[in-house]
Amino acid sequence: MDRLLAPFVVVLVAACFAPARAGWSQGSATFYGGADASGTMGGACGYGNLYETGYGTSTAALSSVLFNDGASCGECYQIACDASKSTSCKPGAGAVTVTATNLCPPNWALANNNGGWCNPPRAHFDMSQPAWLNIGVYKAGIIPILHQKVRCSKQGGIRFTIGGFNKFELVLISNVGGPGSIQSVSIKGEKTEWIQLTRNWGANWQCNAALVGQPLSFAVTSTNGQTIYINYIVPSWWKFTMTFTSNQQFTY
Repeated sequence: MDRLLAPFVVVLVAACFAPARAGWSQGSATFYGGADASGTMGGACGYGNLYETGYGTSTAALSSVLFNDGASCGECYQIACDASKSTSCKPGAGAVTVTATNLCPPNWALANNNGGWCNPPRAHFDMSQPAWLNIGVYKAGIIPILHQKVRCSKQGGIRFTIGGFNKFELVLISNVGGPGSIQSVSIKGEKTEWIQLTRNWGANWQCNAALVGQPLSFAVTSTNGQTIYINYIVPSWWKFTMTFTSNQQFTY
């Protein structure tokens, strides 16, 4: 009887583990920024003070392979320590979700298996310390992980911060739900047609146009292909450095 049951037990165990790994990719993770994550502020996506902009301490800097020249800014990743490869996983830990807010640059002076953790072609996450400690043991320093992109859940609508000067606009787009990342952006003044913006750096988009004194609208397309038209979100009295929050958000 035991011999007859054994094959079925093996099949059942394999079936239980398969869903957990479906859609997951292998990588590694370290941590930075201190116990309060204050060292993670700013970053290559341009979100500034992560406490004030709603990203908090559940963030990560991505290796250049994942960062994709800033196109991945705002994306959300579910990360789990790979207990099949390490004894440094936090006992009983599940997965933690983080938002991409920074770049972990390559260190060409070190081999990618000996300190150059963010060197290509590694898929590496330099997580905020609070986020990392949800899945790893502090003294380990680096752990093998499984990761996958997930939908970003945000409170409130998409935000637009208008920087620049004179006829140069630099628009930071933050608090993006759905895929978290932006494929394209257009801006329209009351006296203009739609103007295509280009990515300047991180989550900052730019154009050269005389828009001061005009109410502004945005057309934003996510990397999932959903386009939202946000009409006259910015009033005519706007000033550079001001932030405006819409009541619209990506749904998928």
